[in-house]
Amino acid sequence: MDLSSLTIAAARKALDAKDFSSLELTNAYVQNIAARDKEIHAYLEVWEDSARAEAKAADERIAKGDAKPLTGIPLAIKDNILIKGRVASSASKILENYRASYDATVITKLKEQGAVFLGRTNMDEFAMGSSTENSAFGPTRNPADTSRVPGGSSGGSAAAVSGSMALAALGSDTGGSIRQPASHCGIVGLKTTYGSVSRFGLMPMGSSLDQIGPLTRTVEDARILFDAIRGNDTYDSTSLPDYPLKEKGKVVGVPRAFMKEGVDDGVKSVFEKTLEALVKGGYEVRDVDMPNLPYALPVYYIICPAEVSTNLARYDGIRYGLSSPADTIHEVYTKTRGIGFGPEVRRRILIGTFVLSSGYADAYYRKARDVRNLIRADFERAFDSVDAIALPTAPGPAFKIGEKTNDPLAMYLEDIFSVTPNLAGVPAISVPAGSVERDDKELPVGFQLVGPMRGEGTLFTIAKDIEKSR
Repeated sequence: MDLSSLTIAAARKALDAKDFSSLELTNAYVQNIAARDKEIHAYLEVWEDSARAEAKAADERIAKGDAKPLTGIPLAIKDNILIKGRVASSASKILENYRASYDATVITKLKEQGAVFLGRTNMDEFAMGSSTENSAFGPTRNPADTSRVPGGSSGGSAAAVSGSMALAALGSDTGGSIRQPASHCGIVGLKTTYGSVSRFGLMPMGSSLDQIGPLTRTVEDARILFDAIRGNDTYDSTSLPDYPLKEKGKVVGVPRAFMKEGVDDGVKSVFEKTLEALVKGGYEVRDVDMPNLPYALPVYYIICPAEVSTNLARYDGIRYGLSSPADTIHEVYTKTRGIGFGPEVRRRILIGTFVLSSGYADAYYRKARDVRNLIRADFERAFDSVDAIALPTAPGPAFKIGEKTNDPLAMYLEDIFSVTPNLAGVPAISVPAGSVERDDKELPVGFQLVGPMRGEGTLFTIAKDIEKSR
């Protein structure tokens, strides 16, 4: 079997036709992980024995004619999604030995389908980063060029799929953490409508921003995985009622004023060629005015750290995780958090605590919240006249490991086009659109589509047309 081109849809047909078994498929991925992952470091832990046991159970289920879309399909899971009895560290020293006491809702759904879990993937610590260099356990490398980052924070999941070390994967997206690594690794990444997929069992970073979503080889696979994990959940107070996927018209809007500066020439060329292909395919492309988008990045880096500061207060050395002994409770807190958290996590906690502090909350946090509402209104107005909005996924291709480590502002600018859907709560997808050449290597470039609330159906349709045009 050719793992480099295998899809969930093709594997489903082959498994049902008995062309190969789930155990054979799982063994092929385990062998590929053993051969490749020492260099890539997509995984923090591989569950060979349990994966084989799950594959055997899936084969029995297939033999009985009880297969579902993901029965026997080998998946990788980001390290901030809880699986009962498994270590879930969020790539942080503070949770290095923490074992989950329950399953995330998405895991429960995948277990009901009979999916195979290959292991937990590397990530930026507590999902804070755009390169997977912030992991406490070392960086992940891009399979397209191992001197470069895979993107982040779901870089391990993206690299696992791109490097043929998983058929598909789950990641989480707070400000582009699925779409940006999907773009850098040449695969499909979906950020779902806020509330469409339960966050129960996802370690929170920014609770009003986080969403679990799929990383896959094709748009069809993204839809299969999305259909499996979505749905209303009583354990998640932000969960939406179930809704059908509807497809709308063929009008794509482009906020060109937002793209005037900071976009790599090669990325811009791929973006324009993709728009031309859509026009040839019968789409109308029109400019849209979204005047508040330029404020999205500063708004995000006020709201997100504020929520980080609140969510990470629970890691105190008392209740669970790492605990550093000391003479007083205050010293236990400070020692544990100082040792357990990496530099980027500490930076965002400090920023968040500052913008929420007395005398500064009005000047920063509440103003950012007001501008967030303006950004939401921009999207609502735009979707009155267009069916989807097109943007580059990231301003440039994958950059060199270490290139932006000491320049946080340069790293944050990686998110300039991807944070807006999270602030508005709308869905977005990154689909491979081409490549640019750097150092004699072809580096993937993604094309981002943003849809209205509950608009995944429209995104899947347009993204499939982009796939066909390549």
